[in-house]
Amino acid sequence: MSGKLGRNDPCWCGSGRKYKKCHEAFDEKCARFRQEGFAVPAHSLIKTAAQVEKIKESCRINVAVLDYVAEHIRPGISTLEIDRWVHSETVRQGGIPAPLNYEGFPKSVCTSVNEVVCHGIPSEEEILREGDIVNVDVSTIYNGYYSDSSRMFCIGRVSPEREKLVKVVKECVEIGISRVKPWTPMGNMGHAVHQHALENGYTVVREIGGHGVGLEFHEDPWVSYTSAEGSGILMVPGLMFTIEPMVNMGSDEIYTDSEDGWTVRTEDGLPSAQWEVTVLVTDTGCEVICW
Repeated sequence: MSGKLGRNDPCWCGSGRKYKKCHEAFDEKCARFRQEGFAVPAHSLIKTAAQVEKIKESCRINVAVLDYVAEHIRPGISTLEIDRWVHSETVRQGGIPAPLNYEGFPKSVCTSVNEVVCHGIPSEEEILREGDIVNVDVSTIYNGYYSDSSRMFCIGRVSPEREKLVKVVKECVEIGISRVKPWTPMGNMGHAVHQHALENGYTVVREIGGHGVGLEFHEDPWVSYTSAEGSGILMVPGLMFTIEPMVNMGSDEIYTDSEDGWTVRTEDGLPSAQWEVTVLVTDTGCEVICW
């Protein structure tokens, strides 16, 4: 793209600034890394300042909805009740629940209890009980922009083993955030997440990872949390993606429910946990914009 633009032309990002004062140095740096054999994100994956502000508006609703869930979740409620909360709070604030009817998903939120890894479908029959752990995964569309984050909840008093799993997966996300550094391979971040899980005796799901988000529900790049150092796309300023490792107490083997086509469970029936945040790569590290 830089070869087609004059230095005094408007920048490709839509900022209205001259290319030489906006993204020319960025493009030149990308070109140098590309020549060295690194995978470099396309311009289409780089969020502009205007887009980031719109996405953050969506994020504010997403976080508020999860805060509402945190205030009300308790033993004895059904996961369908969580779905009702998420739908009503999202709509009340002017948003649209992104999961609803997405590729046929029938509800407004994913609720994944105990051995369910992800994509659990809320149900009137599924009652949260003392000792359960549950991931509530909320995604919001607001004025055409997408946000995505999830949290783990311990229902009442849980066993020390489950409490540790929830704690460690949150630590994995925090480590991932700390390893997001501009102009370094994404695999460095995923490798650090994986190592922390392994050091605590857990495994990380390989087949399902994070993703870009903002202009669509799921964008490139795909994000692995079992990656090798030095692998993957470069994390460059303006790239936006989720950090959401799925950490299993036992084996990393999983399967998808053949009846509903959505619910993913651990093969051995042992618990799984996940936290999810969305980050924006900056010039110095990253900004967590949805949690």
